[in-house]
Amino acid sequence: MATSLKLDETLKGRVQHLASVRRRSAHWIMREAIQQYVEREERRESFKRDALRAWDHYQASGRHVTAEDADAWLVKLENGEDADPPKCRS
Repeated sequence: MATSLKLDETLKGRVQHLASVRRRSAHWIMREAIQQYVEREERRESFKRDALRAWDHYQASGRHVTAEDADAWLVKLENGEDADPPKCRS
């Protein structure tokens, strides 16, 4: 599917320069940029949905891990210890 993009002359020149340096077409550069942007934003939206679900779950249950417990667990993992995750509190 063909799509048109209107770029100002400065941005168009930058894309053309980068395409030349990379030995790619300007079309390839723009497609790659759009693909990377969409993938990044999809991951961001997924992260946001997960965070909101976790917040809703916390609000409903009150179950949580303290920062101190989480930090102590991470220190053990960093030191190569095989540590179980901390228990949730209510």
